[in-house]
Amino acid sequence: MKAWQLTSFGRENLKLNDISQPTPGPGEALVRIASVSLNYRDKLLSDGTYNPHLQFPITQVADAVGEVVALGPNTTRFQVGDRVVTSYCTRWIDGAPTSKESLYTLGNVIPGALAEYLVLTENALALAPSYLTNDEAAALPCAGLTAWYALVEKGGLTAGQTVLIQGTGGVSLFGLQIASALGANVIVTSSSDDKLARAKALGAHHTINYKTHPEWEDEALALTNKEGVDHILEVVGGPNLARSIKAIKPEGQISIIGIIEGFDATIPLFSVIKQQALIRGISVGPLRALERMLKKFDELELRPVIDSVYSFADAPKAYERLEQGAFGKIVIRVHE
Repeated sequence: MKAWQLTSFGRENLKLNDISQPTPGPGEALVRIASVSLNYRDKLLSDGTYNPHLQFPITQVADAVGEVVALGPNTTRFQVGDRVVTSYCTRWIDGAPTSKESLYTLGNVIPGALAEYLVLTENALALAPSYLTNDEAAALPCAGLTAWYALVEKGGLTAGQTVLIQGTGGVSLFGLQIASALGANVIVTSSSDDKLARAKALGAHHTINYKTHPEWEDEALALTNKEGVDHILEVVGGPNLARSIKAIKPEGQISIIGIIEGFDATIPLFSVIKQQALIRGISVGPLRALERMLKKFDELELRPVIDSVYSFADAPKAYERLEQGAFGKIVIRVHE
């Protein structure tokens, strides 16, 4: 079968290789991949910043949807013909995390889904919502679950609360859609007025252009009568975290998801103490949370925002688009 594999660090080292088709073992399923979607983490992997000890060659991409075409012995959760999505943290089924959830992930130490077929343990798969297309279903697992786990599972989001969403990437737009659908007031920041207008069309109540308003936290405070926001999806990292702390409401939650502006941050500790703020790192979520999210998406019929779709042969172009900064998810169709 064919698979896009990273043979060394650097996007130019993503190669289309012929490799052996895997066979499912006990408790495993063989999935014929239909579509996959990219995450910022895929860029970090190819850059060498996510896992500098990555073993090559390694098939890339974690998010996928496909059809179960074969089952190994003692595999009971699925049947041949089921349409399934991948679970990012393949060994995190439920409950509190340990220290290795981010290690056993696809495209990292486990062969990823940017291939014609993929074998996974049945506990790393979930049934795909029937109302979604393959392209839409492939967009859900990582970005959708990250936003859901931060806001709903850990944040306890309720109607009437205020959520500040940074940017318009995959996680951010899922956060916007989820928060809006659950009755929250949503503020979105971006450097693009065009993207902010599109965010409003998706349900944002207020928008802030941080290019024209560099001290965006003051704008957020003004929009909340100086009370601050209940939740922040912190996707920028670095020095931006200090601004988030200033914008948060007392006992509000900042979910650290991204590190676009840096892995390290200097934060005003007195402000954290004064606000009694909760700062929590989010690394996607467990299988059970994914299943709960998919059930809620099915009830609400939420559809992910797709930025662009590429053919399997054009996978490198999808990575180029990822570098440019997309509005929503970038999808690669493995099988038309």
